[in-house]
Amino acid sequence: QVQLLESGGGLVQAGGSLRLSCAASGSIFSIRIMGWFRQPPGKQRELVARITNGGSTNYLHSVKGRFTISRDNAKNTVYLQMNSLKPEDTAVYYCVVNTVDNEYWGQGTQVTVSS
Repeated sequence: QVQLLESGGGLVQAGGSLRLSCAASGSIFSIRIMGWFRQPPGKQRELVARITNGGSTNYLHSVKGRFTISRDNAKNTVYLQMNSLKPEDTAVYYCVVNTVDNEYWGQGTQVTVSS
């Protein structure tokens, strides 16, 4: 089992920045991929960014150049630095961790970007 604790969401004006954090505990030795999904109001959930154990990253096209995902393996924590935020980035953001044989989701943190 892996437990995830997210933090860092909030309300910010367009053009501002936020950093999300997600700390993993439990069976952390089996973690492979860490990432972030989001679900905008009335829309489907979508992958925002993910990072492998080796540091390879993937990003949603609309956030490339504005968001940066990183992880601190010593702290078992994944971060999402979000810059130049836009109103369309408003969503509930979920931390997701993939282990060898399972997938775990955080409780979600609200990010609201005002215009």
